[in-house]
Amino acid sequence: MAETEGGPADAVSTPAYSSPAKSLGDPGITPLSPSHIAKDSDTNDSVEQSFLVVVAIDFGTTSSGYAYSFTKEPECIHVMRRWEGGDPGISNQKTPTSILLTPERKFHSFGYAARDFYHDLDPNESKHWLYFEKFKMKLHTTGNLTMETDLTAANGKKVKALEIFAYALQFFKEQALKELSDQAGSEFENSEVRWVITVPAIWKQPAKQFMRQAAYKAGMATPENPEQLIIALEPEAASIYCRKLRLHQMIDLSSKAPVNGYNASDTVGAGFTQAKEHIRRNRQSRTFLVENVIGEIWSELEEGDRYIVVDSGGGTVDLTVHQIRLPEGHLKELYKATGGPYGSVGVDYEFEKLLCKIFGEDFIEQFKIKRPAAWVDLMIAFESRKRAAAPDRTNPLNITLPFSFIDYYKKFRGHSVEHALRKSNVDFVKWSSQGMLRMSPDAMNALFKPTIDQIIQHLSDLFEKPEVTNVKFLFLVGGFAEAPLLQQAVQNAFGSKCRIIIPQDVGLTILKGAVLFGLDPAVIKVRRSPLTYGVGVLNRFMEGKHPPEKLLVKDGTRWCTDVFDKFISADQSVALGETVSRSYTPAKPSQLVIVINIYSSEEDNVSFITEPGVKKCGTLRLDLTGTDTLVPTRREIKTLMQFGDTEIKAMAIDVATSKSVKAGIDFLNY
Repeated sequence: MAETEGGPADAVSTPAYSSPAKSLGDPGITPLSPSHIAKDSDTNDSVEQSFLVVVAIDFGTTSSGYAYSFTKEPECIHVMRRWEGGDPGISNQKTPTSILLTPERKFHSFGYAARDFYHDLDPNESKHWLYFEKFKMKLHTTGNLTMETDLTAANGKKVKALEIFAYALQFFKEQALKELSDQAGSEFENSEVRWVITVPAIWKQPAKQFMRQAAYKAGMATPENPEQLIIALEPEAASIYCRKLRLHQMIDLSSKAPVNGYNASDTVGAGFTQAKEHIRRNRQSRTFLVENVIGEIWSELEEGDRYIVVDSGGGTVDLTVHQIRLPEGHLKELYKATGGPYGSVGVDYEFEKLLCKIFGEDFIEQFKIKRPAAWVDLMIAFESRKRAAAPDRTNPLNITLPFSFIDYYKKFRGHSVEHALRKSNVDFVKWSSQGMLRMSPDAMNALFKPTIDQIIQHLSDLFEKPEVTNVKFLFLVGGFAEAPLLQQAVQNAFGSKCRIIIPQDVGLTILKGAVLFGLDPAVIKVRRSPLTYGVGVLNRFMEGKHPPEKLLVKDGTRWCTDVFDKFISADQSVALGETVSRSYTPAKPSQLVIVINIYSSEEDNVSFITEPGVKKCGTLRLDLTGTDTLVPTRREIKTLMQFGDTEIKAMAIDVATSKSVKAGIDFLNY
């Protein structure tokens, strides 16, 4: 409620937003009684376009990659070309999610190239360049994400997050189109590609929408042609790939029978060495054949069987419970995705805490700012050692400290790194004469413990839920699933409840599943709505039922304002493409403009739009002027909401004149 000229507005306590009834002198809408809810799953007005190729991008917290498949040969999935400058001991099928901007804030490079260039800059020069890594987590951790949210570069400077994400996606778009053009021998057009970008299922709606906006900015698709881009949920993509797994493509941690010719009793670690060897031999080929079959494990599942996908990546862990629906084997989400920021970067944070304990937090903070490239170097060294951690390891892990760390520490403190280690009482980290931090296996395992404990705790809570009884399988996927320590912890905790399965190329599971999803988006049929959606309406005021402060008297009629009229509840099952419709009528017959405000909430019992946590996320404005006089006295305004992959569309139709307006639900700009 704006103030009028010459004096304050009516002395009413102003809520943070205006009530639909009291604003614009507009008496709003009221449900037609009896209000019917029509569920209509066939009003999918988007014409299926034909794309020549599907390209999926797995945009990860720590590493990213893309894969593609031509729609003519869907059984061949090609993983992107090898990257230049990969690290020893780490497979190069993905590249680090690192991006470098020039001092003028223009895109310079991505991945290994960005990291290595930044690393080779002179320290005085490097502080002017903007280097970002592990920036995807910001979308998960920012409570009020908007198009204006900033990211902070290694040198402390801020840049809009949308720009960074768009640069990264544009980089992948150009790489993929170049590779496709080289293969085809002629220029490949963006319009021939259907893009799939994967995001964690536990992300809130604004973060999913943010990714779509960044993709539009990167030129992958447009708001007018949104079907060209699918935002896929990571555990769902993994699920789709796991359906096709053959026995030789996975490791069954809980089976005592030999899988791939070796026994589970040959310790988990040994099995992995063999599996890794098998992958290494096949690594030269980047094309994976996905047989058009349902894998053996899957064929054991029957109608109604349940399984859990635990997608553990760099930033988040996503837990999704799915149920099989026969005959086509479609997936139904049984319990809304849960999880949290328990990815492998948690292990990096623990390492950083350990360094702070030994060398002092003040020094580590200074070192990161003054020698940002050397800090990146130290974390690379840690990353490759981290991958060598295993439950049965007995020999220590050595981490090389960059020379500038040793040098800068001496200047900063006036004594040596060795002295700091002796003084710190951290007894399981020693200094070796070759200039390395020597960590005992126990010390390394201790760094994993907090993150792994959180994952196990979260899974334990999930297993308590009634929807999660009788789970047959637990699929462990994502980059962090390669960690033998995590595998062992999951096996020890849940091996007696269900069978624990790990696809062999576990780091690429999501990428391949995302390609399969792009080829056949109809495979996921039912999701749980993460939010409650509804519109703000007026209802006839009922004494005793409605709070007196909501009473509004207009033209002698007593209305209750700010009523939340629900379309769908949080955690309700929604079929993809399903349309929910309700009918309203203007509260005042002479009204010339109808404004329908759409609201969302994480709670499922919402009565009023003024309740805490209710957010406005869309507006439909229907102009009723210029219509002829033969309009019925009770005008019907039909309002529809259609639930798509990560987008929700709303529409209002004036039934008498067939006039209509459309709007997308927007979580970033209200």
